[in-house]
This record gives sequence, C-alpha cells and structure tokens, in this order.
Amino acid sequence: MMALGVLTMSTDPEQSPPLSGEPERLQKVLSRVGVASRRRVEQLMAMGRITVNGSIASEMGMRINPATDIVAVNGKVVSLDVSLRYVMLHKPKGVVSTLSDEQGRPDLSRYLDDMGERLFNVGRLDSDTTGLLLMTNDGDTAHRLAHPSFDVDKVYVATVQGIATPAELKKLVEGVELEDGVAKADRIKLVGEPRQNKSIVELVLHSGKNRIVRRMLDAVGHPVIDLHRRSFGPLHLGGLKAGAWRDLTRLEVTSVLTLAHQPPSMAGEYPHDDSE
Repeated sequence: MMALGVLTMSTDPEQSPPLSGEPERLQKVLSRVGVASRRRVEQLMAMGRITVNGSIASEMGMRINPATDIVAVNGKVVSLDVSLRYVMLHKPKGVVSTLSDEQGRPDLSRYLDDMGERLFNVGRLDSDTTGLLLMTNDGDTAHRLAHPSFDVDKVYVATVQGIATPAELKKLVEGVELEDGVAKADRIKLVGEPRQNKSIVELVLHSGKNRIVRRMLDAVGHPVIDLHRRSFGPLHLGGLKAGAWRDLTRLEVTSVLTLAHQPPSMAGEYPHDDSE
C-alpha cells in the first residue's frame, strides 16, 4: 500500500491484466495496480492528491481509460500497464546503440534474448562510450524522453588528454562555439588530480546533440580518451557492471514516467541523436 509521498505498484499479472481500453472506476484501477486500497484512494481523491490528465480527480464515481489516461498521485505518475518494461543497461565499449547493425558490429540485440522481449533504446551512446542506456517497450515515454524539447539531465565522466584547468572548464559552462552552434555544460568539475598528462572531468548537461561531450572538450583542447554516462534523468547507474542490466525499481519507473509527462522545457519539432 502507499505511505504519504511514496508509490508502490503491483507487478503481479494476475492482479493487473493487460489493459482493455475500457473505462473503469479510478479507485478500482489504482487498487488493482497496488497503489492503495479503494478506501484509501477515495481519501486521497477527497484530499485533492490524485490527478487525471493534469486535473484534480475528486468525483468518486470517476471513470478513466487505463490505456490512455495519465494518473498521478502526490504529483507522481503511476504506471497502469504491467506489460510495459523499463530496463537499465550498462552499455559496454564496442557495442553500437542499435538493435541491428549493417556492418556486423556488436549491437543491443545480444541482450534481448536475456531480457525476454523486444525492447528499444531511448537515445544512443556511441560505440566507444560506456554507461547508462534506458531500454523500454513504452513507445510514448521513449519518444518523449528522446525528444529535444525535454532536455533530459545527463551526467558524464570523461578522461581527457592534457591538464585541464578551471579556466578552461569555465569556458564550457559559458558556452563554446561548435559547427552547429553554441554548446554549454550546466555544471562541470575536475575529479581528482591530473595524472600522466590526463584529467578526469565530470559534466552535467541537457543537450542531446550528436557527440556533444566529445566535441565540447575537443574545442577547449582536451580530446576525450574515455567517456562514461553515469546518469540519465532520475536514473543512476550505481554499481551495475558493464554488460549487465536490470529492470527499474517501482520508484524509478514512477520517476521516469513523471519526468516524461512534465511540460517540455521548450518547443521542438524533430527527434535527435544523443550519441556521445
């Protein structure tokens, strides 16, 4: 059940059958997916803490379409469809971020048999970049998170050539001119002391332009030797080993869905390639 501010969701297919698209009472849907008992759901509705498609749901007889309506409890979007999966993969070096590769290079299809179904990657990491890659069969959420208007926060750790200085890194926050426009990091810092003419830099940025991290660091005279994505939005790789994967926790799914259904930060018309 649900404590204040915390959501739980059932993963039992017997309790949560595939969505039919037929209107159902809101209390029944939220109880079935394990958010809370029907009585507790009614209490939350009376308190104005449940919304449907952004509007407060206070009518006790309200019906929703679980297949299309967006329900949030305490501002957190609830997954109503247990057939949807969200997987975190630690992509290793040498694997391209596609499900098939015309050149015969190792690709993401090698993980699908183990995952047990066909999932698609949200954005990309280039072949030489390691780190967190989100995979899902939720097409709507994948499209939202990959769209440039959402500017999902990403954290990268780069090993670069040369002794990087604070003044050089400050340029990346102020903005550097690239061939496709000015690029800025949200935050940047040195990690530890440079060794053997190499520096380690941590960058936080929203941009999803192609190979943006590599191009930004090259622009200030520090070509990237190794690049690793530590986090993507609310997701953190933690101790997941290279080549390993895991399903997101219930709270992680809630965080991802909540991010995906926030208003976009700016208008955007075209999908982008966030290979780094």
